[in-house]
Amino acid sequence: MIAWLIALPLVAVVAAGLRRLTVRRGRTALRWVLAANALLFAAALALLVVALDGRSAQAAAPVAAAAPTTGSGSAALIGAAISVAGASLGAAIAVAYTGAAAVAALSERPELFGRAMVIVGLAEGIAIYGLVIAIILIGKA
Repeated sequence: MIAWLIALPLVAVVAAGLRRLTVRRGRTALRWVLAANALLFAAALALLVVALDGRSAQAAAPVAAAAPTTGSGSAALIGAAISVAGASLGAAIAVAYTGAAAVAALSERPELFGRAMVIVGLAEGIAIYGLVIAIILIGKA
């Protein structure tokens, strides 16, 4: 938990720095943004490894514990969170594009309402698939 408290202000500072860099024009700003993204990815990966390690939890546990935990339950919960977040982001992007196209098509030909809503509904189905995967992972935890 302490790792998150240390990492979140760092992420906020990096995001603010990226915001200031995007004001610049040219290749140097793009290189800085790509370097910051790589740094954030590496930091997130390191934080995930620390969170899933579990050595500190085993060291704090008494010696006479009944059964050692392997940490697979927390990994399943993190996997469920990633599946819901990824599917929701994907569905949001898909609905944004298909919804805008549907509104544009409906302004010209209102009889396309049924087809447009089916396409937007198919894009929304992506989020439901992520939710189903999360439910399966939580059931195995």
